[in-house]
Amino acid sequence: MSLPRYSHQPKAPPIKSQGIKTKLVPFILANVKWDSQGQWIEPFLGSGAVLLNVQPDRALVADTNQHIIAVYQAIQAGVISSATLRRYLEAEGAKLESRGEAYYYQVRDRFNHSGNPFDFIFLNRAAFNGVIRFNSKGKFNVPFCKKISRFRSAYITKICNQVAWTTQILQGKDWQFKAQDWRVTLASATSNDFVYLDPPYIGRHTDYFNQWCNSDADELADAVKQLPCGFAYSMWKGNKYRENQHLSQHFSHYPCVTYQHYYHVGSTENFRNAMEEALIISPRCLAPYDNHSTVDRQSSGTTY
Repeated sequence: MSLPRYSHQPKAPPIKSQGIKTKLVPFILANVKWDSQGQWIEPFLGSGAVLLNVQPDRALVADTNQHIIAVYQAIQAGVISSATLRRYLEAEGAKLESRGEAYYYQVRDRFNHSGNPFDFIFLNRAAFNGVIRFNSKGKFNVPFCKKISRFRSAYITKICNQVAWTTQILQGKDWQFKAQDWRVTLASATSNDFVYLDPPYIGRHTDYFNQWCNSDADELADAVKQLPCGFAYSMWKGNKYRENQHLSQHFSHYPCVTYQHYYHVGSTENFRNAMEEALIISPRCLAPYDNHSTVDRQSSGTTY
């Protein structure tokens, strides 16, 4: 199969995170062409939103956050299903409602000792603002969202439907989920593959599992340009306050398409800020411009 030029209405994955790419999938697909002869590769899986909506036949996806990988491996193996997750969330949600905030921290401590993927989903949905954050010792440390009735029936159904959708997509797919460094993942790329990269955003707050600094971003940029296959690289481009110099430093001669969206830095609409995101695409994988597309393509060449 070839990648669809435009996605069906994108759906949200079972894992919630800040900076999730669900709504941007149509933009990505509208600007990328690939014949799907090889593997779809993601060295920074994150929530899995792009993978689940693109739905390639073959994929190698990885992340250094082994807990995200463990969730998808458990779904793939049938350990986490819509039914098993419903039973778990109904039981744990009832305990949260009866025991209050203290129970959230009890589950958090339990998870930090066992790494149970069911507990990770619980914490992911009951933690403050959907943040995924770990301390220097690798312990999940996000505080409670303060909603003891978090797991109402409708919300449990929503999460379980997302797991059921994921389970359905996985049927017949040759997908590998691996907890490993991005360098190992990129080393597997061959000429027929396509690599989508959504690394931690350099120069901005990140809730990534590991530390990410300028030298990491520089090393990744150099590695991307040496890939034997096509790629698309997501990164923030700028806002009204500043521009991302990393892009102009490393990718000034590559096609760049941009899109603008809003993000929140507070709890009200008054704190909405516009952010311009960039998608750097290897020249051979830049899709031809289609003026019939409903997806806004702000630029199709170098924008620096």
